[in-house]
Amino acid sequence: MWSKTLDHLLTHLFRQGRLRVTFPDGTTRSYGPGNGRECAVVLHHPALPRRIVLSPDMGVGEGYMDGTITIEDDDVYGFLSLAIQNIAAQGQPWFRRPLEALRRLKRRFDQSNPVARSRANVAHHYDLSGELYDLFLDEDRNYSCAYFARPDMTLEEAQAAKKQHIARKLLIEPGMRVLDIGCGWGSMGITLARNFGAEVVGVTLSREQHEMANARAAKAGLSDKVRFELMDYRDVQGEFDRIVSIGMFEHVGVPQYDAFFSSVTRLLKPEGIALIHTIGRAGPPGTTSPWILKYIFPGGYCPAMSEAMAAVERQGLVTTDVEVWRLHYAETLKEWRKRFEANIDRVRALYDERFCRMWRYYLIASELTFRLNNQVVFQFQMTPKQDAVPLTRDYLYREEADSEGRGAAA
Repeated sequence: MWSKTLDHLLTHLFRQGRLRVTFPDGTTRSYGPGNGRECAVVLHHPALPRRIVLSPDMGVGEGYMDGTITIEDDDVYGFLSLAIQNIAAQGQPWFRRPLEALRRLKRRFDQSNPVARSRANVAHHYDLSGELYDLFLDEDRNYSCAYFARPDMTLEEAQAAKKQHIARKLLIEPGMRVLDIGCGWGSMGITLARNFGAEVVGVTLSREQHEMANARAAKAGLSDKVRFELMDYRDVQGEFDRIVSIGMFEHVGVPQYDAFFSSVTRLLKPEGIALIHTIGRAGPPGTTSPWILKYIFPGGYCPAMSEAMAAVERQGLVTTDVEVWRLHYAETLKEWRKRFEANIDRVRALYDERFCRMWRYYLIASELTFRLNNQVVFQFQMTPKQDAVPLTRDYLYREEADSEGRGAAA
């Protein structure tokens, strides 16, 4: 029964390219007209058809991790490109729509992140071995979307460009107090203190990040200018000229959006500026892949702009700039994946083969979701005071324009 239902599902989905599937009983079927990419997979366990029909993300993701699904030539990139492209184009067949409705109904529970649960969720991903992140991130440990202002940029250059772009949006001046919500390993906070003379407080729930961020600040001789606290954003007290949050809002969850932006309003001076950098979806509200929730980012969710902006409006903040980065994160993830694969033997020594397969699958699936399924990055600039930022966006690019002008004159 389940093999037949899976056959119906694949027949509905694959209208481009061709997927060849060998079922657990040894029969092989092809799906799609063969007008593009081709890929072949083998299902080795009799439970897989049922698991894939009930939850394609979970069934395929776990099957690949456990080795009960094999992909020809281990071409995960080719297989997921073909699958995501077709799923984005066709949507779900009628018999899977009730299951998708149930996912939407339980998303409020999935995204409920009180402080204790938030701490556990953060530890699941960010308190892994520090050596793991050294194997694929840039030297400054930026674990968020880089800004490829030029296509020939290295990952290091693009991450530096991201921080520079954000600093300009914050209109940082020496002596300003800055709060960094979800400070990671300290890259942005250290940059704002060292290059712009700001006094920074960063907060994180990751013990690994907290320890390393403070060690990095001390090594840079900046302990008097920047400090990092092991603290939830809801517990921060004080008043700040600027608030920045990079790649943390994805962990907040829709039920906490009002609490998040209420905290921004409470902590920001009346003329202050906040910049929230987050993964988002170009379409309407949705749900997070159950495989991602279980194995990679428990409690995580990438918002639609309408969800985030509704919460901003309810807290009385004025949105002064919205910027959408489209393929920048795809390029970032491509660089991370290349570095991860180049160091996979060292990852295997840290963990095991299953972990390697899980993380490779995660990095590839994430890259292709940005390339093929309308996932983007939002940068929201906001303030309590309407004229806290210049009336045009020229200030973001003035330095480049001046530089180009000097070069032309020379």
